[in-house]
Amino acid sequence: MNTLLTQLTRRLNEYEKMMRLDMPTGSLLLLWPCFWALWLSSDGQPPWMLVWIFALGSVLMHAAGSIIDDCADRDFDRHVERTRDRALAERRISRREALCLAAVLLMIAFSLLLPVLSKRLMLLVGIAAALTVVYPFTKRFFAIPQAWLGIAYGFGIPMAYAILQGSVPWQGWLLLVANMFWTIAYDTEYAMVDRQDDLKIGIKTSAITFGRFDVLAVMCCYAISFTLLTWIGLIAGLGWIFLASILAAFALAGYHYSLIRARQGAGCFKAFLHNKWVGGVIFMGIALDYWFLQGVKLW
Repeated sequence: MNTLLTQLTRRLNEYEKMMRLDMPTGSLLLLWPCFWALWLSSDGQPPWMLVWIFALGSVLMHAAGSIIDDCADRDFDRHVERTRDRALAERRISRREALCLAAVLLMIAFSLLLPVLSKRLMLLVGIAAALTVVYPFTKRFFAIPQAWLGIAYGFGIPMAYAILQGSVPWQGWLLLVANMFWTIAYDTEYAMVDRQDDLKIGIKTSAITFGRFDVLAVMCCYAISFTLLTWIGLIAGLGWIFLASILAAFALAGYHYSLIRARQGAGCFKAFLHNKWVGGVIFMGIALDYWFLQGVKLW
């Protein structure tokens, strides 16, 4: 009995790490753009049921996406210092078992949307699932796979608009573009950690594509993203609290520059992790502006 319990505990620990539940940064990077869209598309009054649906859905989709990514890259991960001890890379978990777990997570995530499902949303859900599944393979042929990741990570944005407004206006698509540039920025920081290993195994990343201009590219992507967010916020009628949050985001990006300019792995990884605060600061600026300046009630 004790042996069985030990084996079960060990297996659950493997699942937890494979789903990245021990590292919440990825889920938050997926969650914040959804929350931006929920508040902007509802004039600061999203139904709380939708808030919980998108919160839980972000965790589930990130977990499923991480598993699919590990399945696709398990032969590559064995040759990368940071990832060589992953369960799939060391064959402690089979690919079939991992894909079954990912399928269950995707089905649970889809079931959350059943109360608000429509034909338009069904189409967007299908596109989001396809983007998630295809992303790991873009590293084989696409020079900047981080751009694809940015679209996949931000596809909760058009879904939020579709649910709350019945369609996706141009502001929603522009918000998706802003998220894409933000993703390129922070995931390039992440890719800078593994650049030497990635060069050896032959996969493509933005850190390799940008080369010696990597730091400049990261900062330009931050600037484009935050500028687009500013434009969207002003169109939505947001005021000084939102603008203060964008200035804070620029300041945090400046801090990231100090971390990545030496191109050392530890600093680049710290900058990547720190982006959960960037997304959170922007969301707080949107939410607080609606609550305090626009007079929107919490409930």
